[in-house]
Amino acid sequence: MKLYDAPGAPSPRRVRIYLAEKGIDIPRETVDLRSGEQLSDAYLHINPRGAVPALELDDGEIICESAAICRYFEAEHPKPPLFGTTPLEIARIESWTRRIENDGYAAVAYVLRNSVPVFAGRAESGKWPHLPQIPELATRGGIMWSAFIEAFDDHLAEHAWVANDAYSFADITALVTVDFALRAKLELPGDAAHVRRWHAEASARPSAAA
Repeated sequence: MKLYDAPGAPSPRRVRIYLAEKGIDIPRETVDLRSGEQLSDAYLHINPRGAVPALELDDGEIICESAAICRYFEAEHPKPPLFGTTPLEIARIESWTRRIENDGYAAVAYVLRNSVPVFAGRAESGKWPHLPQIPELATRGGIMWSAFIEAFDDHLAEHAWVANDAYSFADITALVTVDFALRAKLELPGDAAHVRRWHAEASARPSAAA
């Protein structure tokens, strides 16, 4: 078994944090995104989408997408549970994970991919034809980010963690998203006190350094 990893990218980090919370250690191979190794023939043979992470199982099968990889390990190693145990916990975690991905993470990707010169012609991650940047999408992303953080802050005013009483995969997704946004220079508003409290506590967990 081997995990194809990329230290600077948010999706592989989501898997690393998850594995650290679980205490699972597996061999890793670094894919150099700066040099475009993810688009090399060798890596495209592993994942034709040209995206990281990817998990290669012992029988050679490849699992792509960070959430799917974490789901695989959750089934193999159910304790401690990070996707919930009761139907309601599972639904809450799934609902918030999707919301964070669709409202928060997508907003950051819109801004980053449509405003940073290095991504000119590569407005989506992975292997695509030439995709021009659309400045209006960067503007849209900024508006979405502000709205997402405002709603997220209201939610965290009444909740210690994102989905349930315990830290979960939804918190991992949110932490990766907020840190990704900060790298993209999308700041947390000064009045987002509850997000800042939650972010400090999530960042203080040893797994956050994975």
